[in-house]
Amino acid sequence: MEKTIGFQVLIFISWIALVPISIYAIYVQFPPAFNIDWPLLIGLTILGLVTASCPANINGVPYFLIQWVGLAVFLRFGLFIEIIVSQIAIIPLIYRLKLTRQDIYRIPWNSMMFLMVSFISGFVFLKLGGTIHSIDPIHMVGYGLLYILVNNGVNHTLIKLSGFLLGNRTPFFTMEDAWDYLIGCYVLPMGISLYFLCEYVGIIAIILLGIPFYISTKLLQLYGISNKLNKELSEAAHFGHQLADRLSSEETLDLFMEQVPKMVSIDGFYMIDRRKQTGILSILKAYENGQTIMKNVTHKELSKGILEETLYTEEKIKFKRRMEWESKSSDYLLPDTQSILVLPLSRNHEMEGILILTSKKKNFFKDYQVKILELVCSYFTVSLEKARYVEKAKHKSERCGLTGLYNYRYFDEHLTITMEQLKRRMISNLSLVMLDIDYFKKINDNYGHQSGNDILCGIADILRREIGEHGTIARYGGEEFVILLPGYSKAAALHIAEHLRKTIEQQPFEITPDLMENVTHLVVHVTASIGVSAALEDTDDAPALLRNADQAMYIGAKKKGRNRVAGY
Repeated sequence: MEKTIGFQVLIFISWIALVPISIYAIYVQFPPAFNIDWPLLIGLTILGLVTASCPANINGVPYFLIQWVGLAVFLRFGLFIEIIVSQIAIIPLIYRLKLTRQDIYRIPWNSMMFLMVSFISGFVFLKLGGTIHSIDPIHMVGYGLLYILVNNGVNHTLIKLSGFLLGNRTPFFTMEDAWDYLIGCYVLPMGISLYFLCEYVGIIAIILLGIPFYISTKLLQLYGISNKLNKELSEAAHFGHQLADRLSSEETLDLFMEQVPKMVSIDGFYMIDRRKQTGILSILKAYENGQTIMKNVTHKELSKGILEETLYTEEKIKFKRRMEWESKSSDYLLPDTQSILVLPLSRNHEMEGILILTSKKKNFFKDYQVKILELVCSYFTVSLEKARYVEKAKHKSERCGLTGLYNYRYFDEHLTITMEQLKRRMISNLSLVMLDIDYFKKINDNYGHQSGNDILCGIADILRREIGEHGTIARYGGEEFVILLPGYSKAAALHIAEHLRKTIEQQPFEITPDLMENVTHLVVHVTASIGVSAALEDTDDAPALLRNADQAMYIGAKKKGRNRVAGY
């Protein structure tokens, strides 16, 4: 949740007002010993910094095991020194969080939380009888366990309270919290061992325990990354199957746009289309801050800047931070963008588009994530190509190759479905219009079949323009067309039919006669006879509705002089 500037300023003021004074008060009440072993303290501080830099990852959640060093420092040097070391250990922790400018308030916020955890843990330890710099097993183990339990409990409570105050509410106890307490069982013996060895062998103890501890955290990191990688690969494979199941290019693109931001938690997503013939670039789809948006960017803006190298090499590019790409023209990106990943989308060794992913965090895109995204992009391009082939095949099976209107087979199935909808009262009325071009055979005989085809296409254009989305238009036969009008009564359909008749009668058709010498351009006029039938007024049977309209057209329009409209 993004915080206001006033809220962030308040956090900084609170830190300035509370932390320095609190540390001074702790120094007065719990002063450190004067005979401080400085080499040992510096060594433990460095070990604390290294530990904070190398969290253990379990199920993708980082766990900072600074407590084992904190326990050793506390048992050896006391509360004040432990607080100072823990505050220093915040530095690598904050760095790993990769905070944006809007999240900078978390530095003083975490500092105050660390201070409270250290103070309450140490205060309880001392008030209940614990002794600093003691080798008594009771003080080392018993009170050490008390210290760790209080430390974990206070830390857990403060994290939940912090989430509540910052608007990131989670259940009070989760599996991540259970792991936190289990890790405490590991931290306690390691911290006591470190303190005990420091007492007897000095600074060498840091090496003796620090190296195996570092190796164990690295192994946990590798284990966590391996688990996460396997999980994401499994999700990518499942996603690939989902893409392959889509039968339209629009559905494939929408699913890709929906799922990729969820896979990598990005802030910006831009699908760049590259036209095959001209190479013109345009933003096909855009996603910013959790929402799909419209983004109008010119080809000139897109072809320069961060995409320029990819357009030339057709290779992916990764920018880790803003300073790497800030000099390039990329004004269409989110203003607080840091990391950018540019992935070419290629099919048959030819780049057809580019995918731009952005994040507000530095060093956001890990190498394994890039490989998974490349795999997902491969799934996407293959699925998109398949969907386009399916669309083309479906279009050919449903459409008339000459006019682009639906063919009779599709219309017959659609008519049956629509009639069922009428019977179930899903629509109120249903009318059918059948149209036949008058004297069409003479047109073919006098001017040639190509001229006849030109007129058929012209009639189809008129029907598309006049009917639009109000009905379904199909080429029924040679020069016959049918129009299905759901929701239209017979009277309304007759009105539409009359309007179509007049429009066709007044429309000049330009043809190029094949059978006339020295004539390359000719304007002709045609007329149409039209029949109208309606359900349930005339019939409740789909084939009968078609026959009735056909009968009305021939008996009521053709036989009575043509160029007229007749109802059944």
